[in-house]
Amino acid sequence: MDETQSRAQERLEELGAGLTQTKRGNIYTLTIIGQIEGHQAQPETIKTTKYEHVLPLLATIEESEDIDGLLLLLNTVGGDIEAGLAIAAGMRKPSVSLVLGGGHSIGIPLAVSAKKSMIVPTASMMIHPVRMSGVVVGAPATYHYFQRIQEQITDFVTANSRITREQFSDYMMATGQIATDVGTIVYGREAVESGLIDRLGGLHDALECLHRMIARKQGNKG
Repeated sequence: MDETQSRAQERLEELGAGLTQTKRGNIYTLTIIGQIEGHQAQPETIKTTKYEHVLPLLATIEESEDIDGLLLLLNTVGGDIEAGLAIAAGMRKPSVSLVLGGGHSIGIPLAVSAKKSMIVPTASMMIHPVRMSGVVVGAPATYHYFQRIQEQITDFVTANSRITREQFSDYMMATGQIATDVGTIVYGREAVESGLIDRLGGLHDALECLHRMIARKQGNKG
């Protein structure tokens, strides 16, 4: 194994990321799994995606002339809101997201941030209001802050998908679906029917979609 292959293997093992080079284009695959870790570190027993790893990587993907598109594989269970929204920053290059297992909480903005979003039929997405663990100051300003963050997430999701603000809010505030909590769990087909996700599909579908987007962009350049 040469030095380039060794670095690629290390990147795959550390970040769950890798570059695939084909005649149809070069695709960078990035996995976002577990908790989105922000300013506070999670215990070592919890699988996390660290935003300080992902943010510079996204900038590199966007600027690299050797990368034609991004495939984002998602299986999240929530995490830091601001870190998740930072990772969801839009890219100019062709991008496709695929929800494979869970797209919970902040995983939803991540899913819809791609130019095309997909979900496998058995995958789930949990939609609920902003929550915070630990010590919370019980003051009106705190609740106002929660409301502003919730509006920011709602604005982002509805601007980058076909779901209406009313439907998204109904999902968030539903009762009786999640034990000891409010919110809604939607699975693949319902996520598409509601407009939250663009279409059902698997890994092959996501790659084919990304290759078509790359071909269209290259054709426009020609």
